[in-house]
Amino acid sequence: MSEVLAEIWARATTAQPTPPPLVVALLAILAVVAVSSPRGYRVVRHGVTVLHEVGHAGVALLVGRRLSGIRLHSDTSGVTVSRGRARGPGMVATVLAGYPAPSLVALATTPVLGAGYAVGVLWALVALTALLVVFVRNLYGLGVLGVAGFTVAAASWTMPAVVLSGLAWLLVFTLLLAAPRSVLELAADRARMSRRGYRDSTSDVAQLAALTGVPAALWVGMLGMVTLGSAAVGAWLMVAP
Repeated sequence: MSEVLAEIWARATTAQPTPPPLVVALLAILAVVAVSSPRGYRVVRHGVTVLHEVGHAGVALLVGRRLSGIRLHSDTSGVTVSRGRARGPGMVATVLAGYPAPSLVALATTPVLGAGYAVGVLWALVALTALLVVFVRNLYGLGVLGVAGFTVAAASWTMPAVVLSGLAWLLVFTLLLAAPRSVLELAADRARMSRRGYRDSTSDVAQLAALTGVPAALWVGMLGMVTLGSAAVGAWLMVAP
C-alpha cells in the first residue's frame, strides 16, 4: 500500500505539458456540448450537485456548525444537514455557499492546470470522493461517489499523462459552464412555480431571503453574477497564452 501511495504522490506532483491551443479549444467545445445536451448535462449535473453540497458542508464546518450528513438523490438534487444556530451569519454563509462552490472550485483549479499538474487535480478529486463517503447518508449517494471515484482513479492509474491532462481540462471547463446553468435552472424553476401559484420556500435563495430579508430574486442575480464571472475569468485563464 505504501508503494502505491508513493506512486500516486509521484504522479500527482509531476508536471506535464499543458495541451496545445487547438486541443484546448476542442476541449472547450466538448464541454459546451456536454452542458448543452440534456443527456450529457444530466451526468454533469451529478458532479455539480456533489460540489454544491461540498460547499454547504465545508462552510458549515468552517463556521463551527456540526455536519450531520449529506444526501445525493437520483433526480440530481442533494441536501446537506448541519446543526447549530438557526439564524445568524454562520447559517447565511452555509446556505449561500452551495451554488458558487462548483465554479469557485473550478476557478481555483485553473492555475494548477496551467502549471501542468492536471494529474494532481484528478487525484485530488479521488481524495475528495473518498472523504465524502464518511458524510454521505444514503445508498444512492454512496453509489454516485463510488462510481465517480473509481472511474477517475482507474483512469488516473492506467492512462497516459497526455490523456489525463485533456480529461482534467475538460472537467474544469465543464464545471465552469455548468455552474451558471444551475443558477439559470433555479431561476426558471422559481418562475414556473410562481406561474402555477406556488411559493418557493425550500430553495437556497428562499432560505437566504428568510434569513436576511433580502428578496430571493436579488440572491438569484448575485449567484448568477458570481458563477458567470467565475466562468469568464476561468475560461480566459485557460485559453490565454
